[in-house]
Amino acid sequence: MDKISFNKPFLTGKETHYMYQAVYSMKLSGNGMFTKKCQKFFEDKYGFKKCIMTTSCTDALEMAAILCDVKPGDEVIVPSYTFVSSALAFVRQGARIIFADSYEHNPNIDADKIEALITDKTKVIVPVHYAGVACDMDKIMEIANRHNLYVVEDAAQAIDSCYKGKPLGGIGHFGCFSFHETKNVTAGGEGGLLCINDERFIRRAEIIWEKGTNRAEFFRGEVNKYGWVDTGSSFLPSEINSAFLWAQLESMEVIQARRKAIWNQYYDGLRDLAAKGFFILPDMPDYATNNGHMFYLVCRNLDERTKLISYLKEQGIGAVFHYLSLHLSDYYRGHHVGEIPVLPNCDRYADCLVRLPMFYELKEDEAQYVISSIHEFYK
Repeated sequence: MDKISFNKPFLTGKETHYMYQAVYSMKLSGNGMFTKKCQKFFEDKYGFKKCIMTTSCTDALEMAAILCDVKPGDEVIVPSYTFVSSALAFVRQGARIIFADSYEHNPNIDADKIEALITDKTKVIVPVHYAGVACDMDKIMEIANRHNLYVVEDAAQAIDSCYKGKPLGGIGHFGCFSFHETKNVTAGGEGGLLCINDERFIRRAEIIWEKGTNRAEFFRGEVNKYGWVDTGSSFLPSEINSAFLWAQLESMEVIQARRKAIWNQYYDGLRDLAAKGFFILPDMPDYATNNGHMFYLVCRNLDERTKLISYLKEQGIGAVFHYLSLHLSDYYRGHHVGEIPVLPNCDRYADCLVRLPMFYELKEDEAQYVISSIHEFYK
């Protein structure tokens, strides 16, 4: 069997056609026809109040940090087992990051441990929906509302996932999505989306998005000229990126169905080994839905994880580990004041979690080969 890569971006066949349209529309700089179509897709399909395309999920998070008015000395609670952008977006505003542990049975932030981390300096909670599986948003929102805190959902991996029927990214004050090439749908390699779920922030979000100007209002004919009115940056992506994404969004139901089928094949093929205690399969709380973004195993220790990845590589299978705990990073150690927190569950996922190949074009027999190879390893 040919080598099975970890990821392969899926092309519907319409991407270059729409990109051609964007080029010859002579509106390349963004906020044109395809930008508007993508934004409206998310607003209509998921009921998000206002959606703004960004160049990445990192940019969406940075916009959210500005909109939350995070200032030097403010504290932001973030899970340690996440991508660096979840924290860095707030560090850039001068915030002090307070890292939280994951659940023992789930890489998501442990909602029961959040309140103990809150001080009079806390301003934002950042739940990260790992693998597209929802955090316990009722608990998180109740804590945030009681302490008058903002909630920024890092939904980078969570497109088309729900919490108790509510679309992720639409529960907190803000939701941030990624269209990187490793995600279920992509905007040509990079891209993101900011969802503004609190109407108080909609006007300012557009201004920050347009480099601190009220240009979006000018283009809509709401003002007769535009100028510099606030902070901001070049968060708006090229129209070509949105054209690429639009082709993907048109086929999202098909893409999602295939990814979920692969996920279910892995789960059914590996649960006998999990029942014997060789590893732990992904945890799916009853309040969460599965969007087929990622399939992972949690091995018993680091040595076993290392040997499994090496073995699968020998079989031509691209399996990888994922995040390292951010609270143990060189940057955090060098800038943090006080004791480094002890977060054993985050560290266990950093040492023991392995991701299996997951992409639209992964064939049924290829997924079975991955399953059989894991069975062979554990013999």
